[in-house]
Amino acid sequence: MSVLTISNLNKKLGNRNIINNISLAVEEGEVFGFLGPNGAGKTTTIKMILGLLSVDSGEIAVNGSSINKDFESALSDVAGIVENPDMYGYLSGLDNLKLYATARGNISTERINEVINQVGLSLRIKDKVKRYSLGMKQRLAIAICMLSRPKLLILDEPTNGLDPAGIKELRELMVHIAHEENMAVFVSSHLLTEMQMMCDRVCIINNGFIIGNYTISDLNNLNGKKAYKFKLKPMDKAHELIEANIPDRVAGYSDNGVELYCEGEEETAQLNAWLSSSGIMVFGIEANEGKLEDLYISLTKGGNQIV
Repeated sequence: MSVLTISNLNKKLGNRNIINNISLAVEEGEVFGFLGPNGAGKTTTIKMILGLLSVDSGEIAVNGSSINKDFESALSDVAGIVENPDMYGYLSGLDNLKLYATARGNISTERINEVINQVGLSLRIKDKVKRYSLGMKQRLAIAICMLSRPKLLILDEPTNGLDPAGIKELRELMVHIAHEENMAVFVSSHLLTEMQMMCDRVCIINNGFIIGNYTISDLNNLNGKKAYKFKLKPMDKAHELIEANIPDRVAGYSDNGVELYCEGEEETAQLNAWLSSSGIMVFGIEANEGKLEDLYISLTKGGNQIV
């Protein structure tokens, strides 16, 4: 089921078209990555979804309710964090949660305790927020968002400023929320490797245009074939042999091997046997998953194209 649907969306700021006729859909139970260089239109799109910017033309619907026509109903199913989370530092994490629960209404003590456990803050929830690390503040902000059980959770660059441990914790939390709570999680980020590890699908935007929409399995199986890295010796002889016989299978070379496109394990074994019988020593074969970073740079021409 599509929790978020964007159809033919346009937005102009000043004399510049920031968003150009974009369309996308985000399903329940998935982590959806929204990628693009600075100025591509990510935050502008997010602000329109959250009702913080008006829509020039097009349609945004959350759980079937239009942002334009039924604003209150649509936004009742959305929670989001744009830029840095802002909470009361002189209050404890628990008091912040209680404050927001009171403002929201109909939030039970049981639900408060449930989200505390889900974000892993049980041991520090009574500490003042000003003593929290940035990662802990992010998790508390997500707990606040989850109080009302939204259908759609939107996070704009949530990993900014986090250390590797904090990024890993946040990634695991996003996957848990989407897959176990059946929530749609819409997240923007510049950390492409993390996005590939976290997301079920990614959408790439550049200069206000959607230029790519891929499942992670698409990335792992580009061109209908999967790339395998063959570690070979001697490399100079292997290079000459491969270029003379199967140049169309080459996905890339490295100092000690070559990435070859293969259609399944049987063909991989056949290539292994062929290389060995040709005097090339094969001392390792491993599946090489498609790289989001390579695709992103290719589609955005380096990630820095400005209109």
